Order: sequence, then C-alpha cells, then structure tokens
Amino acid sequence: MTLRLHPSPKAIALAVLAAMLGAPPLATAAAPDLADAAGNYGITSASRIHFTVAQAGGGGGIVGDFGKFSGNFRIDRNNIDRSSVEFTLYPDSVKTGEKRVEDFLKSSAVFDTSTYSTVTFRSTAVRQTGPATAAVEGTLTARGTSRTERFSVTLLDWKSGSIAFNIRGSIHRSPYGMDVGTPIYSNVVEFDMNIKGQRR
Repeated sequence: MTLRLHPSPKAIALAVLAAMLGAPPLATAAAPDLADAAGNYGITSASRIHFTVAQAGGGGGIVGDFGKFSGNFRIDRNNIDRSSVEFTLYPDSVKTGEKRVEDFLKSSAVFDTSTYSTVTFRSTAVRQTGPATAAVEGTLTARGTSRTERFSVTLLDWKSGSIAFNIRGSIHRSPYGMDVGTPIYSNVVEFDMNIKGQRR
C-alpha cells in the first residue's frame, strides 16, 4: 500500500549524461512500483502480530503475540484509495510466555474467547501518506462491538510475488469492554505488526 518511488533529479541527470557520452547507464536502486505490486495477496504465517499494554509506573506491562490469524489484501493498480484489507485474528492463540496471563486474556474479563472466537478488521479507506506509507481506516470488531480504527502502514520489502509491511496502531480497550486492570494497566493496546503477503 504505497506509491511508486522515483529516482532523484541528480540520479536522472547522471543517467542522461552517461547516455550522451555513450557510457552504459548507471545502476539505480530498484524501487517498488504499484503497477508491478498490484494484485491480491494472502497474509502468510510468517507474519508477526505483536502487542504491548504498558503498566503505570514503568512496570513491565503485558507483551505478547498472536499465533493464529488469516486475511488478505488487494493493491489497486490504478488508485491506491481503492485498495482494501481484510484481517481475522484468533485471540485464543495469544502468547505472552506466562500461562497465567494467557488464561486471563482468554477469559471473560478480556477477550472472552469461549464466546467470541475472532477479532476482525475490514478496511473502509486507504490513503497514501508518503512515498512508502499509507493510512488504513476500517471497522474493527471485538467482543461483539464494532468501531472505526486507524493503522499506519510502511512498506518494508517488495519483490515479485511477495510483499511485506509494518503496521502500527493504538487501540483503546474500554470501548470493547476489555478495560479490566485500568488504570494500573494502560487503556491503550499498542500493535506493532510485520505483515507478509504472497500474491494469489
């Protein structure tokens, strides 16, 4: 979800000068091009869904990952605004390194995984914010509550058939009925996700 990157005016001038002198063209760094990257991608298991809930007073807080997720995204060839993302997270797969914490997060106090097995996100708008960045807005549904949330996206890597992004977002727990532990634990969950996609 990014616009193409263009070589600098200096690089273009050097290439033109080399052509005029009959020299071979200077090599320039490969840049992602939306026309090449456009298409449908499935999110692969090599992705990482990481989260942090800070603790008041600078304590360790809660840090973990989700091991099970699925989804896809589409990059529109002609208009980035028409791109889309669909993502499903399975909160029962949460891992923190402490079973006690994991059981608590799965309980009715937080995710209530026995009643709500998934957390979903469906984009409603994609907007480019820089040469390699975009803002994605959409509907997040957790514990039966749906709200509009926003995430920032940065291109990490692209090559034929595969692509990788870093996605960050700050989600307030209280609107979803998961504000247990506040104010000792922050009401905000910080997501830092490395998403890898394979072209379909």
